[in-house]
Amino acid sequence: MSMDDLSHSDFAAAPERRIEPVASTKLLPPRPSRRLVPRDALQARLLEARRQRCVVIQGPAGSGKTSTLVAWRQALLALDFDVAWLSISAEDCEPTRFFDCLLASIGEIDPEAVREAALLMGRDSDESALEHAVITVVQAISSRPRELVLMLDDLQHLEDARIFQALQWLLDYAPPKLHLAFASRNALPLSFARLRSQGLVSEFDLRDLRFTAEETERFLREQLGSIDKRDVQVLHELTDGWVAGLQLFVVDMQAKQGAAYARVQVRDAQAFASYFESEVLAHLAQEELALLTRLAVCNRFCASLCAALLALPDVGAGAGMALRLARLDSENLFISQVSGHDRETWYRVHPLLREILLARLERLPDDERRALHGAAWRWFEAHGHIDEAVRHAVLAGDAHAAADIVQACASDLMGRGELTSLGGLMRRLPAAQVQARFDLRLAAAYLCLYARDIDALENGIAQLEMEFDTLDASQRQGITLLRGGLALQRDDTETLLAIAPQLAAIPDDAQAIFAGRNHLLAWMYMYRDAYGEARALLQEAEQQHGAATGRGLIARCLVGMSHALEGHMTEAEHMFREVLQEAQGHGAARIGVAGMAAGLQSDVLYEWNELEAACRLLEPRIEVLERASIPDAVLRAFIVLACAHWLAGRRLEAIDHLDHLEDYAVRTGLDRLLAHALGLRMRLYLRQGETAQADLVFERIKVLNTRHAGAGKGTSAETWRITERARADMCLHWNDFDGAVDFLRPLVEYTASAGRLRMLAALRLQLAIAEEGRGHHRSARDQVVEALRLGHRLGLVRSLLDVSASVPSLLDALLADSVLDPVLAFYAQRLLDAATTTRRARAVIGVAASAAAEGAAVDLLNEREREVLDLVAQAMPNKKIARVLGVTPHTVKWHLRKIYNKLGVAERDEAVARMRDLLLVRETPRSR
Repeated sequence: MSMDDLSHSDFAAAPERRIEPVASTKLLPPRPSRRLVPRDALQARLLEARRQRCVVIQGPAGSGKTSTLVAWRQALLALDFDVAWLSISAEDCEPTRFFDCLLASIGEIDPEAVREAALLMGRDSDESALEHAVITVVQAISSRPRELVLMLDDLQHLEDARIFQALQWLLDYAPPKLHLAFASRNALPLSFARLRSQGLVSEFDLRDLRFTAEETERFLREQLGSIDKRDVQVLHELTDGWVAGLQLFVVDMQAKQGAAYARVQVRDAQAFASYFESEVLAHLAQEELALLTRLAVCNRFCASLCAALLALPDVGAGAGMALRLARLDSENLFISQVSGHDRETWYRVHPLLREILLARLERLPDDERRALHGAAWRWFEAHGHIDEAVRHAVLAGDAHAAADIVQACASDLMGRGELTSLGGLMRRLPAAQVQARFDLRLAAAYLCLYARDIDALENGIAQLEMEFDTLDASQRQGITLLRGGLALQRDDTETLLAIAPQLAAIPDDAQAIFAGRNHLLAWMYMYRDAYGEARALLQEAEQQHGAATGRGLIARCLVGMSHALEGHMTEAEHMFREVLQEAQGHGAARIGVAGMAAGLQSDVLYEWNELEAACRLLEPRIEVLERASIPDAVLRAFIVLACAHWLAGRRLEAIDHLDHLEDYAVRTGLDRLLAHALGLRMRLYLRQGETAQADLVFERIKVLNTRHAGAGKGTSAETWRITERARADMCLHWNDFDGAVDFLRPLVEYTASAGRLRMLAALRLQLAIAEEGRGHHRSARDQVVEALRLGHRLGLVRSLLDVSASVPSLLDALLADSVLDPVLAFYAQRLLDAATTTRRARAVIGVAASAAAEGAAVDLLNEREREVLDLVAQAMPNKKIARVLGVTPHTVKWHLRKIYNKLGVAERDEAVARMRDLLLVRETPRSR
């Protein structure tokens, strides 16, 4: 099952309220000022660059970077571009926090484009997960029909190299319809060399941002009404066209009402600060200066927040404060409106002025500063702005309150799938606060479960269980469910059986954990061959929570899984299809169950010989599915992809998916999945005549067989059945038909008693081949007929055809002898037709690939793709290519898919041969 629907249910429900983990004002640009001077020449150049891969605007504080982006954004919207915006602050300089904000920004335009990436980051935040998330976003955006410009403002706040690595990936992998715009005070540590050589980047600096003499005159006249021509020239020279300097002189001159201005140069932030202190702040009314100083404690502010910061008691204070802020805005005193999703009118202080005000704020007594942060966190917490509330509570020295806030919203954030937000909030808290609270430690353990950090999870459970005797019933139930979740991820039915009494003891009215209890017990019952009991528990959970809720969907998905395990594929397909349709488009919290449904639904599609449909369903989801779903869904997805690609003639793609499954099984210590991967690998080697490789795999299978021999029921028993079948496969390969029968007869009886009818049909057909080899023709025919009867009842296709390449000839012989009744004869012919269809499809794919390759051009591949293919030409596997290039195997795989598509080929060798033919890969491998 999806761990989302298991784990988030363990926490007490939070009060019903809106939670805003990322401030909406960060995701919307400042409102365009009516005082902005049109920069026609600059905007014309920006519009010319609208389809560049990247636009970089670099200049010092106050040079007009943000206002330039805002004006460009308006022009792009008029041209029907989508534009996403993100204002970055110092608090965002942490990879998971930054990426959470980035995804929220894109999600403002297209929530579907970021849902899977959000789940990836929620599961894991290491470099590999970050790259996977970038690629997932890129792939989603590449399928959009509309142009998207992503504007990132104030990048100078970022310092973490991992964030810039993510931005570099975004630059390198961006599809043609994604355009990036960066605004920063500093030079960015990104590589633009390749983009410059390709003419895909436009760069603007202070020389472009400075006002011309004509723009300076227009600005001053619009602000002041009339001004002497000589004053215009003097002010332009004093500021050198620096926008903030001009604004400062305007504010000073308006305040002095025509009195002389100080003739000092104001061309940088230091001069600005000095002039502002002496010529503007010194002349402000004391109450205005106190207001500006105190509101600088927040990155953004509104009237009611300002009233709270100033501790204004009466109810009408908010309205009065709104008038004061509107007046300060209208007087151009360096505050401006920013947009948000709530009803508040939000403002921010110009960054240059805020730096001055923060310096003044530091001169206030410590108690007064902490009180300001205290007022801020209380206001933000009351209004659902959780991230800012926690930050201010910590700065106020009230870590206990910060922990209260996180604890109160943990359930909601988990329920909505916003795991990165919860993880970021947890990291803001002092470790002592987390350790002192059971609920937060439980939340930390669940985050480890999401990330599959098993060692950390085991340590967390051990620490929680040390206090077991001191906990209340609800807390003990939470630990029990956590242990169950760990057992499920370990594919461990024995541990679940051991704690089943504790799970069953959780009362039905324990709403928070009732569904998780039933999900775990139902999964265990399935592997103990008690399918009816499993479905009864799941029906109970569905009725309790509703069929369309997250927990209701997971229950229905598990019901479908129980049908599929038995072999009732029609019933399973009905369930999976409905769950998949209802889960899509409902936020990050449903991605896990959608992925699980897709993984299991693909098994049905493959069974019905719909190979390409299965691949289309899985390929876009496989990375998220691997990270977010349970072992059963991961297993079926990779087996289906491996088998479907193999049958379509894409042999290397098939082996790649099989490698991926084996790596996953070894990494997570899941013997059942490893047995499936090794068994399939051995059969493929045998069919290719690669006996030596098959023997090596078989030795590993025998180790698993010994390890799980004697297992009664559960996943361990299934592992034993898989390895026993592999031993029969090996006997059949060596024509040891007696040995094969010795393995298959008890296996048939065992599988029949377990109710695994799909596997039973395949085993009977396998037994028929062995009996035929022994010369027992009647017995062989009886087994084939039984297999066909069972297969017809269940609607099986591939389970029978995949048993052996000799199955079609076996069916042909039966039809020729006219021993089948009309129904089974019709079914046998359908199987033969399916086998023929697969062969023809493989041939068509080969012809299409060849035709596409004929039209390939010499400049088809970009530089990185050529580099990857150069290493492929040296017979390097994906993992080694990844090490050489300093990327992840997933990235190599992504590039290879693009290469295959561009060249119209299906395998590595074909790609290398095609490129050599086009003179793009040298005959002599590149020296390294």
